[in-house]
Amino acid sequence: MAYLLLILMAAIEIGFLIFDQIKKSSKKTWSLRRLIANLGQAVLFALMLLLPGIDTSFRFTGLIILLVIRLVFAGVSVLINKNKTVAKKLSGKIASLILSILLIAGAMLPSFIFTDYAGLPVHGPYGVKQSSAILADKNRIEEFESDGSYREVPVYFFYPENASEGDRFPLVVFSHGAFGYYESNASTYLELASQGYVVVSLDHPYHSFFTKDTNGKTITVDPDFINSVMNANGDAAEEMISEESAKWMKLRVDDMNFVLDELKKGADENDIEAYWFENESLKKDSLEALGLIDTDKIGVMGHSMGGATAVEIGLERDDIDAVIDIDGTMLGSIKGAKDGKYIIEDVEYHVPLFELKNAESYYELTEIEKMDYPYPNFVIRDNADVYYGTYFEGSLHMDYTDLPLFSPFLAKLLGSGNVDNAYMMDRVNSLAVSFFDCYLKGEGQFSVNESYPGVR
Repeated sequence: MAYLLLILMAAIEIGFLIFDQIKKSSKKTWSLRRLIANLGQAVLFALMLLLPGIDTSFRFTGLIILLVIRLVFAGVSVLINKNKTVAKKLSGKIASLILSILLIAGAMLPSFIFTDYAGLPVHGPYGVKQSSAILADKNRIEEFESDGSYREVPVYFFYPENASEGDRFPLVVFSHGAFGYYESNASTYLELASQGYVVVSLDHPYHSFFTKDTNGKTITVDPDFINSVMNANGDAAEEMISEESAKWMKLRVDDMNFVLDELKKGADENDIEAYWFENESLKKDSLEALGLIDTDKIGVMGHSMGGATAVEIGLERDDIDAVIDIDGTMLGSIKGAKDGKYIIEDVEYHVPLFELKNAESYYELTEIEKMDYPYPNFVIRDNADVYYGTYFEGSLHMDYTDLPLFSPFLAKLLGSGNVDNAYMMDRVNSLAVSFFDCYLKGEGQFSVNESYPGVR
């Protein structure tokens, strides 16, 4: 619909120029017709709001502002040119046409990059409430700042609405990928919460695409972190990757350990000293969420580097009951490199582990395993008491997030395959619920196919 709107807007511009040229108007009449054309575009947009795919969200905010400004300027032009009978030059009209179409296309750019995605339907018996807080870790100085401030970790709650008095639900904590965002897998959190889980998604400041601190300052991803990850995904040697990944994992594991400890304090002891709330409403809702947590049932999960974080947390802590790694290389078990090969920590893994891979990685790793190459995921898999693994046919890395549903354009740039993303994420979310139901709630038996189709 956005492309249709652009075509119609451009058609009005071209029609205006042709009509005005045929009528050989003066500057006075040109200004009046310009005002009418601009008003027609505004009316067109208003009418198309009745159609799906056109709305007043951020996708069209720029266009709305442009239409208003153009109407104002056209009105002023009418007043300025009301006594001018000289004809406007054709070159000026053509320049105005080109500029108008470029401005409209530029203002509509977000509507081409982003969809009107409003989330996937949830299937559980509960409605879902949301809240947020920022946790300040007074045992860590923020290494990305030079002012001596403490490390701050934003957390976002997704939890069952209208729970019965005394109800307690398992806790699931989620960690996003490199340059990710706490909402990267929002459909997963919402589905889990609707099925009777308290989900907490955390931002890793300076690893997150953007987040905010307690002063309201926007924190964007650190450029050096971006460079190091991009180099690691290129042709960097194993020695460099192992050294850099150790830094990434320490920061993220420390973040998640801190968050888990504070969530347990808040739930069990009503200790929220580390919590900062933007307002009283968020404080009330966050306390409500904490009051619903059963701290004897904890699962962790994450996408990409966040999946690696979850796996490492499952290894380090004795209060974790289930782990899901969504397409993440298990970097925490890499302890160095020698002669172009990783040195992998060979330890037992006692927490039930569910790993989802993208199809491309699955086929590549199948070949790598034949060469007896030391790869961390193989070692963890072989040492796990309970392990499940699967992949979706045709999938790439970003297909395991909501990004392709929100912005197919960006997802393709970052790695999205030939799948039906709504269908695939619905299946991924269903598998996550089944896995946690089995190992956190003790309900049912979890089983998984070797692979699933990525399309209906």
